[in-house]
Amino acid sequence: MTIPSKKSPGRPRSAQSHQAMLQTTLELLAEVGFEAMSIEAIATRAGVGKTTIYRRYSSKAELVADAIESIREEIVIPDTGSLWGDITALIQNAAQISLNPLGRQTVAMIISSASSNAEFAQIYWTKYLQPRREAFAVVLERAKARQEVKPDLDPSLVFDTMSGIMLYAMIFQPTSEPWVAYVRRALELILL
Repeated sequence: MTIPSKKSPGRPRSAQSHQAMLQTTLELLAEVGFEAMSIEAIATRAGVGKTTIYRRYSSKAELVADAIESIREEIVIPDTGSLWGDITALIQNAAQISLNPLGRQTVAMIISSASSNAEFAQIYWTKYLQPRREAFAVVLERAKARQEVKPDLDPSLVFDTMSGIMLYAMIFQPTSEPWVAYVRRALELILL
């Protein structure tokens, strides 16, 4: 009787290979766009096997979402003690992340990829946007507890509106006032 041997877990995942996959994905996304890029092209340029990619990601859309997020800074939800202090900190953080060449390119990649691929849009929504919406809700819940906003204010709708205002102002930059001031003034219309 032979005793079955334990199956070895395979080679450990390489951080260097993973970084090469993410960087290559971003390069190809910028060069050819979501639809034209392939896992095979990513693997070839990154110097990894397709199986290496598929061990980490179930689809191209999941890989692209992760690659985009790898260059975005995590948003920290501030706690300044007031709604407008928190909102101002969030707007200033968004400006630092987004109002530079890499930030603009990242936003453009997200919008382009989500517009052309429903799977990417769903993955990005689930893995990255929804957790940020939930974290943002904490800001409004604290504001409700301090009676700074109406108790029935919908945090998700405010987050979506704020995101829309920020994207619009990023593309069609206000000329009469700085981006941060414009976004804050627009939010005052909603929150006051």
